[in-house]
Order: sequence, then C-alpha cells, then structure tokens
Amino acid sequence: MMRKTSLVLLSAASGAALMLFATQPRSVMMGSSARAATSDTYRQLNLFGDVFERVRSDYVEKPDDSKLVESAISGMLSGLDPHSSYMDAKSFRDMQVQTRGEFGGLGIEVTMEDGLIKVVSPIDDTPASKAGIMANDIITNLDDEAVQGLTLNQAVEKMRGPVNTKIKLKIIRKGNDNPIDVTLVRDNIRVRSVRAHVEADDIAYIRITTFNEQTTEGLKREIGNLQTQIGDKLKGYVIDLRNNPGGLLEEAVTVSDTFLERGEIVSTRGRNAEETQRRTAHPGDLTKGKPVIVLINGGSASASEIVAGALQDHKRATLVGTRSFGKGSVQTIIPLGSGNGALRLTTARYFTPSGKSIQAKGIVPDIEVLQDVPEELKSRTDTKGEASLRGHLKNDGDEKTGSQSYVPPDAKDDKALKMADDLLHGVKVNVSAPAAAADTGDKAAMDKSATDKSGTDDKPAAKEAN
Repeated sequence: MMRKTSLVLLSAASGAALMLFATQPRSVMMGSSARAATSDTYRQLNLFGDVFERVRSDYVEKPDDSKLVESAISGMLSGLDPHSSYMDAKSFRDMQVQTRGEFGGLGIEVTMEDGLIKVVSPIDDTPASKAGIMANDIITNLDDEAVQGLTLNQAVEKMRGPVNTKIKLKIIRKGNDNPIDVTLVRDNIRVRSVRAHVEADDIAYIRITTFNEQTTEGLKREIGNLQTQIGDKLKGYVIDLRNNPGGLLEEAVTVSDTFLERGEIVSTRGRNAEETQRRTAHPGDLTKGKPVIVLINGGSASASEIVAGALQDHKRATLVGTRSFGKGSVQTIIPLGSGNGALRLTTARYFTPSGKSIQAKGIVPDIEVLQDVPEELKSRTDTKGEASLRGHLKNDGDEKTGSQSYVPPDAKDDKALKMADDLLHGVKVNVSAPAAAADTGDKAAMDKSATDKSGTDDKPAAKEAN
C-alpha cells in the first residue's frame, strides 16, 4: 500500500513540475490575475492565523495547539466530500491493517455481549484454534485486566500486538464450573475476506466481504478448491458482494480480471484529462467460461461496484438483487510523514467499461429481487446510498437514493440466492443470464424475461449500469 502511494506521489510531483514549466509564459501574460488570486489566498491564510491566535489566547481553557491544527485540517477535508478526511497516526495504522488484511494477533472473531467479549469463532490454524478456544466462549480478562468497561475496539486492540508476544486470557465456558486461563502467543493472522461453499451440490458459492490485499489470492484459492470438490457437474458460480463496502482499487481490478479474458475493467478520471487511467483484463478466465451470477444490494459499494459493473458491461455475469450504493469516486492515501498520519483525498471518479459513472446512482441489477424483511427490521434495512450523503460529488441526470440491504441470516429464506440457484439450474431464465437451461432442451431459456416455472412474478430491472 505504501509503495503504491509513493508512486502516486511521485507522479503528482512530476506533474506539478511539468505544469509549472508549461504555464510559466502564460503567468507572465496574466500576471495581474495570478497575483490577485495569490493575494486572496494569503488573505484567507492570514484570517486563519488570526482565528488560531485568538482561540489560543482567549479560549476559556488552554487548548492543545496540535489538536487545534488537526481539527482545522479535518474540517478542511470533510468540507470537500464525504470520503475525504484526515487520519491521525493511529487511524492511519488501523487503516493499513485493514487494507493489508493481516496483523499480529490471536485469530478469533469476536463480538460484544453484555459488556463482555464473546467468541464468534476461532480462525482455523491460528493460535486461538490450536489452544482450543471455542465459539461462544466468554473472555472476561486480558492479561489479568477485566474487559468490562472496554469497547469492542479497545479489547480487539489489546488482543493484537507484535508477532511472538504472549497474552493471557481468562475464559468462561458453558459447562465448566471454573474459569479457564489460557496463554497464547500472537502470530501473523490473515483476515479472511473470501469464504466459499458448495451450494446445491453443483454450484460454487463465493462470498467476498471486503477488498484487501488478500482478496484476489483468497478468491483464486477458493475457485480451485470448489472446482476440485464439485468436478464436472459444476453448473456455475455465485459471487456474493452484498453489503461489501469496498476497499482497494487494485484488488477490484484483479478480482474482475479473474473472470474476464479481455477488455477494459475500469477507467479512473481525475481533474485533468492527462490523469485518466484505464485498466484492462488479461487472458485467463479462471472459471473457464462457466456462468456467473453476482449478488448485490444497497450495501455493495465502491470496489464491489467496480467488479459488478465490469462483469455486467461485458455480459460476463448476471446481476441479481437491488441497486448498489453508488460510490463512484477513488481516494488516494497520502502519508504526511512519521507520526503525522495521512490524508484520504478524493482524486478521481471511476467509470465502468461502457463509460458510465455510477456516482450517486448505483448499479441496477439485471434482475431485481426484494427480500422479505421481518416487520421489526423494516425501518433499518434500507441503505440511503451515496446520493443521500451531504456534500457528495454530483452526477449528471437523476440521482438515486435508497435500496434494500437486508440479507436473511438463513439461506433458505434468501430470495436472491434462490434466484441465482434457479438461474444456474435453468428453472428461471433471463436474457442476460447464463443459458444453463439450453443444455436440458428447455425452450424457456430463450424467453427474454425472467420466468419462473412455479409461477412467481419476480421482474427483471432495466439492464443499464446507471
């Protein structure tokens, strides 16, 4: 991540030097205008200096100078758009851990319950699993310090640390009368951003939860495992991107490339035309042309939308679900030197292969499927989308807000997954869907609308990416 950022900075520095050289003659001709603009900028900076000094000298309590400056920087960036921000040193480190997808830790997925840390599950082949940590274990103490009163993030931070360092956990386990003391040695833990299983005996289901540096590697590994497990009866793939908030642009490109043989994946366009970049696929579809269904919803954003848009535009996949979030911008992470954190700055918009911007619009699925939401959750299951964020980058045409983001916890209630299964088995068909039914001689496969032999009435949405 740091290396990529350095390349961005080097490119930006070179561009600035070039622009200075190219525009110097013009600045002589338009000297008065340039001087006026510079003078106005200095007046604004003087105003900031005056306010800063007044706050330092007259505020009711002595303020921290560094916090004042940090707050001013944060305010400047947050005033640009919802995704530009300043990260202090700690936030920057946390972001790096998140995007790397690996850290020194124990290998436990945890949640907070009644003020205590509850184990959701230990990750295979990690210090936690090797020590016998079990799902539903309650962690009450970390290194003899009670976790009661800590936030979940604070507890997680205490469990993480340098590789080969020790930490002692006190655990309450159902069925045991006395607490269990366990000492673990931290190891390098990789976050699983890709999970997979065999669906209906002949479908490869792959869930991508985020796009970190481990995602493409994990995807390729799971594709290979599923191909081995299912063998020749493999009907196709379901790629679940629902409620995936995004991540690294590079990973979105390489994940898309996994399913494509050729063609553009995404283009990014900055303020100046010369900053436009186009990313293209390389030969080698790892799924060997098998049908692909991509599940999206209102929580599918950014990198998820790049993948969905690329596969939809190339007619490599059928999109099922609800309209995506609509985040069509790219942020560059710019480190500010040791201990000073970093800027997260919006530097470009991205466009699908067909040239569409999904900013504040989202990607419309080929087949819209709405879930049955429990009554008590109906007020909390719609994502408002990019267009509802204050200060978002505007787009031409009608902006779209609001889309369902509920995913049933039980797969048997998941209507989108059921639609994907039916499409791959030829029970339902769509003009954009894989013609799986054609192999069985099912004439309904030629129908140009989604059709259910059992008589349901799910209707296809418009086949546009905006």
